[in-house]
Amino acid sequence: MSEPRVFPAPAKLNLFLHVIGRRPDGYHELQTVFRFIDAADRLSVTVRDDGAIRRVNAVPGVPEDEDLVVRAARLLQRKSGTNLGADIALDKRLPLGGGLGGGSSDAATALLALNHLWDTGFKRAGLQALGLELGADVPVFVYGRNAFGEGVGERLQALELPPEWYVVLVPPVAVSTPAVFARPELTRSTDAIRMAVFSTGWRQWRSAFGGRNDLEPVVRRMHPEVARSLDWLAGFGDARMTGSGACVFCGFETERAANEVLERKPADMGGFVARGLEEHPLRALVED
Repeated sequence: MSEPRVFPAPAKLNLFLHVIGRRPDGYHELQTVFRFIDAADRLSVTVRDDGAIRRVNAVPGVPEDEDLVVRAARLLQRKSGTNLGADIALDKRLPLGGGLGGGSSDAATALLALNHLWDTGFKRAGLQALGLELGADVPVFVYGRNAFGEGVGERLQALELPPEWYVVLVPPVAVSTPAVFARPELTRSTDAIRMAVFSTGWRQWRSAFGGRNDLEPVVRRMHPEVARSLDWLAGFGDARMTGSGACVFCGFETERAANEVLERKPADMGGFVARGLEEHPLRALVED
């Protein structure tokens, strides 16, 4: 076996999330902006020469056979035909059911890392296609750039975003994405926007149009803890929920400003400060 290598799996924020329709297959048509942040899980990967794929540590709430990391590794192994395997330790730092894309990011990092370590030769588009078999948010992490996303989130266009620091609050609940999308009161008819509207720059667009998270009113009613965090953070700026929650965030131009807000949070609120990234830290591992 090889020596273990450690790879980051960064979180994402949805700077806005609009539900613009529902498809015949039941999935929802979305529009969003994905922003990577430097909060991350960690995968430690050791290549095996016997073809076995194992997660070597326990992850509370995530059985090994249901873990997207294990499923991603097995999918890449099957599609590539490699005889190699891997031992994978998952250092789970991002909250489950938090809307930060932790499981999807873990899966993407597994694809990126093992494609590199196994030398399976997939290009970025090929890995994105594999990622979509695992979940709608996996492709953006393989894509590796902050992006405007459409469809179920898999149609991506790179977007330049300004430097920003974020206060991220973590309410003590895990939100079920399917349950949120199944609620009849969810708005499914937000007007679609075009990528061209961002030509004036992200800050200018956000100042003029703002956007929103269409899932937020539903999650507020389902989970009062999320509503409380949003209401408190809104006292300092444009507080929003990411994904289907539970995490909420607010952006600031400096690290100092973000830390000053975090220091003022109630003692029973969990949270952290994170820096917005220009791109995924593993983007260079795969060719376009």
